[in-house]
Amino acid sequence: MAITDIKAFAHLTEADIEAFGRELDQIRRDIEQSLGQRDADYIWRAIRIHRGLEAAARLLLFAGRYRVPRLAGTVMLAAAKSIEMMELGHNISHGQWDWMNDPEIHSTSWEWDFVGPSGQWKHSHNFVHHTYTNVYGLDEDLSFVVQRMSRDEPWRPIHLIQPVTSLAIAAGFEWAIAVHDWALERRHTGVPRGQLRSKPNIEFARKIARQLGKDLLLFPALSGRGFEYTLASNASALLLRNLWSYLVIMCGHFPDGAEKFTTEHMATETRGEWYLRQLLGTANFTAGPVLAFMSGNLCYQIEHHLFPDLPSNRYSEIAERVRALCDKYDLPYTTGSLPTQFWLAYRTVCKLALPDRLLRRTPDDAAETRSERKFLGIRSTWQASDPITGARRGLRTALAATDSSRRSAGRGRWFRRRWITSIAGER
Repeated sequence: MAITDIKAFAHLTEADIEAFGRELDQIRRDIEQSLGQRDADYIWRAIRIHRGLEAAARLLLFAGRYRVPRLAGTVMLAAAKSIEMMELGHNISHGQWDWMNDPEIHSTSWEWDFVGPSGQWKHSHNFVHHTYTNVYGLDEDLSFVVQRMSRDEPWRPIHLIQPVTSLAIAAGFEWAIAVHDWALERRHTGVPRGQLRSKPNIEFARKIARQLGKDLLLFPALSGRGFEYTLASNASALLLRNLWSYLVIMCGHFPDGAEKFTTEHMATETRGEWYLRQLLGTANFTAGPVLAFMSGNLCYQIEHHLFPDLPSNRYSEIAERVRALCDKYDLPYTTGSLPTQFWLAYRTVCKLALPDRLLRRTPDDAAETRSERKFLGIRSTWQASDPITGARRGLRTALAATDSSRRSAGRGRWFRRRWITSIAGER
């Protein structure tokens, strides 16, 4: 099942993990000390791009009775909303630009263009998810609202339809996140379900009215006779933004190699182990500058989880240093193309829709859920360094060794079956 002993799983000593943590602390200090005008220029440029795209999209949609401007306006509005959600709303609310002391783009004052209130999202995401990343029983995002994404989650018949419900969540991703955050806020503040006039309920209701009134009433009304066309275009833009954000989040949290952990691990977790858990519990996808910008630089999900409050435009340079550390400590750096990472994540959705008894791999040695128990066969003979080269041997080498052993065992079973079949044929 999930990892209970991160040192044993990573094949690192306590001293190794603390040294790893100190080197990441140094990366943080280096970035913080170098923040300056180019970073401020970046965020203001992103804001101008977003505002320009949205203004142009709204103008095109006023001519919504004509097909070409309507389609162009829809795509531009979807792009603007994606930028606002991920590069602006998500990252500003993380406090990535608080160092500028600008009240317009400060985490305490920014309210994003999203149906859920920023304050409710910041508690469930910034605090709960980023503190307890992929810890089963503590990270409310691990089940991704209603999905079974780890074998630690007991199978229930309702999970049989999760390949379909997953697509429904993607289409209404904004609402799935908002309702999830709202429920967690009510639980955190101890508000009973029946108390309708509670602060979390009022905040949520006001934000819903604001968002629906703006996108599905005000702007369509301003289009006059083109009301229905603008309404359809706005709804389509919201759908595209939801699908895109769902795709990005799935690729960063659920492909093969994004590990899960148990609450037992948390009892004595050190700063170095927290860093290690963030590295092992997340995944990246490869992206050029445009794709990175459109994803809020969450193609660098590993770096974001290591340093959630550092400016997103620095993640690419941080990634180079993190990869070098992974090489130094022989740790995996999980990444791949966007289609590959999403396929692996969605494959997990489909696979875990089934009861464990129907799955081929064991609960400790499956692509989506691994633990230190998968190494029981090699731990007794493990050497911390290569006896020939002297290079450090960590998790990356251990995973390669177990994969090689499994392939050899598979070939052995195949040859044994062929041998038995040939003997039976001769008889």
